[in-house]
Amino acid sequence: MNKILLTTILSFFAFATYAQPSKTQTIDINSSYKPVLRNAVKINFNGAQLPVDTINPILAYKIPSQNLFYAYSPISLKPLALEQDTNLYLGSRQFLKIGFGNFTTPYIRGGISLGDGKKSLLNITADYIQSKGNIKNQDFSQLNARVDGSSFMPTSELYGSFEMNMHTYHLYGYNHLLFSPKKDSVKQQFQNITLRGGYKNTKPTESGINYNPNIELNLFTNTDKVTETNAIINLPFDKVINDNFSAKIELKADVTSYTTKNILPANISLNNTIVQINPAVNYYSDLFTLHGGIIAAWNNKQYELLPDIYAEIPVKDKIFSIQAGWIGRLVKNNFKNLTTINPYLSPILFQTNTKETEYYGGIKASIAKHFNFSAKAGLINYKNLPIFINDTLKGENNFIISNETSINNFRIHGDFSYINQDKFSLTAGINFNGYTNLQVNAKPWHTIPVELTGSLRWWLLKTVLLKSDLRFFDGSNYLAKGNVSKINTGAADLSAGLEFKITKNISIWGDANNILNSKYERWHNYEVYGANFIGGVLFNF
Repeated sequence: MNKILLTTILSFFAFATYAQPSKTQTIDINSSYKPVLRNAVKINFNGAQLPVDTINPILAYKIPSQNLFYAYSPISLKPLALEQDTNLYLGSRQFLKIGFGNFTTPYIRGGISLGDGKKSLLNITADYIQSKGNIKNQDFSQLNARVDGSSFMPTSELYGSFEMNMHTYHLYGYNHLLFSPKKDSVKQQFQNITLRGGYKNTKPTESGINYNPNIELNLFTNTDKVTETNAIINLPFDKVINDNFSAKIELKADVTSYTTKNILPANISLNNTIVQINPAVNYYSDLFTLHGGIIAAWNNKQYELLPDIYAEIPVKDKIFSIQAGWIGRLVKNNFKNLTTINPYLSPILFQTNTKETEYYGGIKASIAKHFNFSAKAGLINYKNLPIFINDTLKGENNFIISNETSINNFRIHGDFSYINQDKFSLTAGINFNGYTNLQVNAKPWHTIPVELTGSLRWWLLKTVLLKSDLRFFDGSNYLAKGNVSKINTGAADLSAGLEFKITKNISIWGDANNILNSKYERWHNYEVYGANFIGGVLFNF
């Protein structure tokens, strides 16, 4: 009870205190801070208008070089005999070219083609020219005739040819103040008959093999002096293994039989045979191309092993490339091949073939669309190289062979060409030969140390063709009487020509040769013709 009473009294006093009036108190709080939540950052993609392009787009297209042909040595512009190829040009298939010039020079050349070029084709060409010089017996004539034919089958081609040549020269290089021989006694008349034939596939076989076996039979004579027969059998085969490798093998036999007539003190008869096998492998890649092989040869029963290795490394988008090689070959020194070099050669008393081994390196490049150039330097070793020297015992008007057993040649070759389709072509080449280490001869007689050639073909208009050729060479050493070494003077031989189409089928033409009237001697005692001119008419049917 006491506790209840005490609680009641305290509550009463508290209520009374609260009910009494009192003074009011306030608290003011001043602050600029207001807590807020930040807006979330967003990436806004606003579509911007593209600027106007006022530059015309350049649609570049790289056109391949229009080099339709390569002529690294000057050649005369003339119709060519048929080459065995399924892609034959069947344009002006019949032609006749006739003309006449000073030095009593008649000229005639003609050709006819038969067949459609798809199933069969027959091509016949012939030409004749002769001249009479100002020096007694400075006369020559050339008659050439050739027939080429092909029969085309779905996957192969059977081809063959017949060729006949008659070239007449005279040994006019004697002293005309001391001698006056009859014309027949100094006549050098070469007659040649050649048969060729072969069979090749135009599409690879099921096993991917290509083949082209062929044979050549040749009868060559120097009237009343020499008879020589040659037979060449060639069996080449090649196979593409894949995109990087290909292989080939070639078997070749070259047999010569040589006999002399009316030679004092006695006639001779000899045989000259070369048999060789050439296996090789080719590797192709974007980094380099490599050809590796060997040539196993029997040179008149003497075994020879020759290298056949060369490579090419392209650089700078294949515009520029580096070349290097180590190659060997055997050169047949039969009478036919030697007289092609020097037509004033006497009947030879031996035949020794030349073995060549060459180490070379060089570069080549194609610049822009039309310009090409190459340069090469090499060291060549010759074994049994034929050297032409004047026969001082017989008036120096004929040549004999001096066999050089070993000789080195440091050779530098360069050439360039600018070719714009078939409208304009300019080509030039230079050769430098430095012969050293001779074993038998004191000098490399009648070899040319420096030679420069150039050629120009330019269609000024669709109906006018301008052409020009230049040949410059330095003087060569020759052996005079008494074994005295002398040097021929060098020469520059410039020629020019013009062809003008009157109608579609008729043209007139003219050639000026040796314009500088340089009466030089390529072979000692044999002065060439001076300035000579020839012109005529060309008919196309």
